[in-house]
Amino acid sequence: MFEYDFMVNAFAASGIVAVLSGIVGYFLVMRGQTFAGHALSHVGFTGATGAVLIGVSPIWGMIGFTLAAGVGMGALGEKLAGRDVAIGVVLSLALGFGLLFLHFFTAYATQVTALLFGNVLGVSSSTLVVLATLGVVSLVALAAIMRPLLFASLQPELAEAKGVSLRLVSVLFLAIAALAVAACTQIVGVLLVFTLMVGPAAAAQNLSTRLSVGLVLAALLALAQAWIGVTLAFYTDWPTSFWITLLAALVYGASLLAQHMRR
Repeated sequence: MFEYDFMVNAFAASGIVAVLSGIVGYFLVMRGQTFAGHALSHVGFTGATGAVLIGVSPIWGMIGFTLAAGVGMGALGEKLAGRDVAIGVVLSLALGFGLLFLHFFTAYATQVTALLFGNVLGVSSSTLVVLATLGVVSLVALAAIMRPLLFASLQPELAEAKGVSLRLVSVLFLAIAALAVAACTQIVGVLLVFTLMVGPAAAAQNLSTRLSVGLVLAALLALAQAWIGVTLAFYTDWPTSFWITLLAALVYGASLLAQHMRR
């Protein structure tokens, strides 16, 4: 299996993205912002297809649009609360524009379809470098804001009283989440971004309430699901995203069962 360069790239890319998604996803679940990951992926799809339309690599369009959307969502903060219908309409519109851009350039249909459902087996060496850079930048930035992020997430009123800017923390965190989403879509696609961003993190929180244990569990579960999914895809010729999604669902179900048995 590893005699093929594309498999080496696939394992490296899925490993980087899985660890990043598991850790960032843990905080998305903790803060009740899982919908943000879904929203960012839809907006990113529009950016990716728009980039193709003007002759730019789709990954740069994805990164640019998700980052802008993440900063915007973080800045709006509480103003977005309770506006699920309006947000849903905007997201549907974003996806619609993405499909319109695809209509104009049907020659790139295969490339854009990979954005929707992922194509980890097609990751190039240049894309791998981009993913590694995204991973390092995101994790370093997350480590830098870890203390205020935890404080703002667990005790927002007290954090604000102590001088922590909840809006700034939200902007910075959602910008980091945007980079993670942009990376994650390269593996599982826009439509299945929950698979790595939320599934392992939610399972980890069901299995342990300790932060350090939960973060390690989320990263390891995401990594295991990604690597097993890539391996199964290689031997069965079934889509990698399907296997990763199936494994994520099974692990989450098992975590619910384990949580129930402890009570």
